[in-house]
Amino acid sequence: MDYEKYLELNKDEMIFALRDVVRINSEEGEKIMGRNGEVYPFGSGVQEAFEKVLALGKSMGFRVKNVDNYGGHIDFPGRTDRIMGIIGHLDVVPAGSGWDFEPYGGELADGKIYGRGTTDDKGPVISCLYAMKALKDAGYQPECTIRLIIGLDEETEWKGINYYFDHEPKPDFGFTPDADFPVINGEKGMLIFDFAKKFGSAQAQSQAQAKGLKLRSIKGGTAPNSVADSCRAVLRSDEEKAYDRIKEMAAAYREETGYKLNVKGVGKSLEITTTGIAAHGAKPEKGLNAISIMMDFLGRLNFVTEDHNEFIEFYNKYIGFCLDGSKIGVDCSDEPSGDLVFNVGMIDVDSEAGKLTINIRYPVTADGEEILSRLAAVLDRYDMGLIRGSHKEPIYLDMDNPMVKLLLEIYRKHTGDTQSQPQVIGGGTYARSAKNVIAYGALFPGDPDLMHQKNECITVERLVQMTKIYAEAIYKLASGEYNN
Repeated sequence: MDYEKYLELNKDEMIFALRDVVRINSEEGEKIMGRNGEVYPFGSGVQEAFEKVLALGKSMGFRVKNVDNYGGHIDFPGRTDRIMGIIGHLDVVPAGSGWDFEPYGGELADGKIYGRGTTDDKGPVISCLYAMKALKDAGYQPECTIRLIIGLDEETEWKGINYYFDHEPKPDFGFTPDADFPVINGEKGMLIFDFAKKFGSAQAQSQAQAKGLKLRSIKGGTAPNSVADSCRAVLRSDEEKAYDRIKEMAAAYREETGYKLNVKGVGKSLEITTTGIAAHGAKPEKGLNAISIMMDFLGRLNFVTEDHNEFIEFYNKYIGFCLDGSKIGVDCSDEPSGDLVFNVGMIDVDSEAGKLTINIRYPVTADGEEILSRLAAVLDRYDMGLIRGSHKEPIYLDMDNPMVKLLLEIYRKHTGDTQSQPQVIGGGTYARSAKNVIAYGALFPGDPDLMHQKNECITVERLVQMTKIYAEAIYKLASGEYNN
């Protein structure tokens, strides 16, 4: 079937559609009431992107369904009642700072489309939709219904996809275009939780009234699953020359470490800012955590409130710049998936309490509950609490699984890459939301991983190539060549 001809005919339209949807800031927002009194669970930007993609699918002649604005799908009906699912999402992580292009500009420059979501996950969603369109234009009639399922809060709590699957059947099998090629046959377990400590003791209140250096606040990071690229602390002192000493220490620290740390007076306070390098929380080694830089520097100071000193001491002793959890005693590893990954996504400290938001990705053979128990034992020494957030169990398919083998074969046919192998990743994708679903693309081996980073972009060449891969994968899966 000559569907590649239609991929070429639709190429310019696909580029336009992606740029159009990237221009929508679909960072998750607060629940609001819509124009006609309906609820937008994830804010106006996510809703706008959702409606635009549904309308695009409808204009192509597909059936579309909106499930109470929590998610929806675009259907290419088949001859049977089996469903081959493609599960993607339209929400994005916060843009962050330091971009060379507008993060929501959808700019096309030097053969690349720039903007938040171009690779994670608007680009792959649009690619799969146009793969479906090319098959339809070529006269293809699938055996299974091809269902492009659209999630709206994948980057946070998955309330949308859970609600959607409470109201709609799960696919019988399929893929999510939200990770790496050649194919992902496993995903590490994922834990998100807070370390929290109150600073409310009578001793602390007394210390806060004493003269000396006081810590007013620390804030940094934007999401649990991102490496913080900025952090800000506000200090206050009534001692003469205190700020001058700190500025001298900051200069020496910059010289010693090479880290970006700035100090300036703001009214009667002193503001310290640190700058790191943003990265996906599954791959923190690709970034540099601004929170860790801040805590390392603050550990060289002495605050009048001992609670603050202890909180900073805890961070530097048990976390610091360590990315495998070994300092806090939760490191572990296995052959399929490698080491545990430990990322501090956010910090929020004031005069009353301190909180760290942690994201752990643990090996497929490890036990998430055991990891939490080991953490609790350390926290007890500092009278610190662990507040549970989300826990996603690991998933793993054997290398000989028929769908793994089929998708790998298609990738190799279109790229000529016979060296790259199926892999287990630390990222958490919608593959966890249904059985017999695995992640497939869209990052190609050797390409820079710009997901969750500044200057996120996708080349037009890669967009076209992945669409060819997805078209053949959809064709073969929905034709019954895979039978789970």
